[in-house]
Amino acid sequence: MHLAYIGMGGNIPSPAGLPEATLAAALERIRSLGCIRCCSSLYATAPVGYIGQPWFLNAVIGLETELSPASLLAALLGIEREFGRDRCSGPRNGPRTLDLDILLYGSFVLHESDLDIPHPRLVERAFVLIPLHEIAPELVVVPHRETVTQLLIGLRSGNSLETEAIIPHQSDLWHAVPCGDGGAGVARSGTADADH
Repeated sequence: MHLAYIGMGGNIPSPAGLPEATLAAALERIRSLGCIRCCSSLYATAPVGYIGQPWFLNAVIGLETELSPASLLAALLGIEREFGRDRCSGPRNGPRTLDLDILLYGSFVLHESDLDIPHPRLVERAFVLIPLHEIAPELVVVPHRETVTQLLIGLRSGNSLETEAIIPHQSDLWHAVPCGDGGAGVARSGTADADH
């Protein structure tokens, strides 16, 4: 079994409803891929790159799974499609019903044409680091050789505007669940696309 951290996001309605309902429904589908060990809170986040679109809702979960990285990615992309996501259409970083990205997968470092682990933009994205910090602050991200806390401090010192554009979002549909060990451990820093 491997512990994978998965980024979740969306900013337009899906067949399940508004983004909050979409993320809650997608979480239930992800349960079929293993055992969910922890869930961050939901965060409302300003769009990055493609500005003319609604704010996103984002979260990070920890999933213990027997699936290989490639099989996990294929399953996550299948869930995206179930919720109306078409990665082949629309502008890059544009609106989407659901985005599921493998951020980390145990201590794996993997660079393939369709999958990078750790996610290549993990350390640049406050909308990923803030919820990841909530559930795994002491996780060491290699090759950076820094904890999630240290990476977030570094991001905040260099890009305060992006980190300020992230607001906790209260929800009756989503419940944060902390990781049992505070996320201690080692993971190496790459996926297909962590752009919300």
